Amino acid sequence: MDRLNYQHLYYFWTVAREGGVTHACKKLGLAQPTISAQLAVFESTIGTPLFRKEGRGLVLTETGRTVFNFAEEIFTIGRELTNTLKNGVGTRGQRLTVGVVSSLPKLVIYRLIEPILRDAAASQIICYEDKRERLLAELTLHGVDLVITDAPESTVKGARVYNHPIGEAAVAAFAKSEVVERYKDDFPWSLRNAPLILQTTNTNLRRALDKWFDDQGITPRILAEIEDSALLKTFASEGSGVIFAPLIVRNEIEHRYGLKLLGEMPNVRESFYAISMQRKVENKLVTKILKHAREWLS
Repeated sequence: MDRLNYQHLYYFWTVAREGGVTHACKKLGLAQPTISAQLAVFESTIGTPLFRKEGRGLVLTETGRTVFNFAEEIFTIGRELTNTLKNGVGTRGQRLTVGVVSSLPKLVIYRLIEPILRDAAASQIICYEDKRERLLAELTLHGVDLVITDAPESTVKGARVYNHPIGEAAVAAFAKSEVVERYKDDFPWSLRNAPLILQTTNTNLRRALDKWFDDQGITPRILAEIEDSALLKTFASEGSGVIFAPLIVRNEIEHRYGLKLLGEMPNVRESFYAISMQRKVENKLVTKILKHAREWLS
């Protein structure tokens, strides 16, 4: 292909960010025929369509998503350069984009990333939360640098990805104090009658819990199934029922959500993995996350 025209790239990026040509024209102060013509030239240079029509709007193609992700980084760096020159700031720190599977405990994810937040050299951490499949697809398109999830993966759409085991944590049952008082005697058998708020069946922790219930001969009384871990804790904080979460964040769960420990379940564990496109991690921020996580979860 010909040398990349950054003006065309900027027009494309603006159209993608604004959600269509009309809004991009208002943003750029240009006429619609001008933007449409420049997009056509850019697509011709790339050699494949970057948008497809869906209803009345435009949606990025797979190639378009890849180009957009690179453009996002290019123009973000451009803004950082402008700010650095304007403010006289020193050396620009690294930028790390992390995808987090929505079912994972937010408190654990924060603890994993916390060392980087304390590091002045790390200028920016960007976190996206979504379903596992979409995050892994973004990983192959370089939309995220790293995906934190609860299970390993070998390939995504034919692309090779690499698993970096972080560690695992024992799981415990938590509830409001009045619920704990009601079911603390004869735990875990008391769970036969307790209202349970469980993770959805597409999560590894839920599968581990289901196996544990079967092994104990307990038929759970499921009040609700919730994928988002923060929403699950919110339900429990209102006294709706019993939830299950990693024991390592017990203090945060008790103080932030007003819950109490009902009982420990050492045979049920939640695993954590970091998935990247590289077998050997060279990004210093990722290395720091993995080192801290393995020490914390050991």
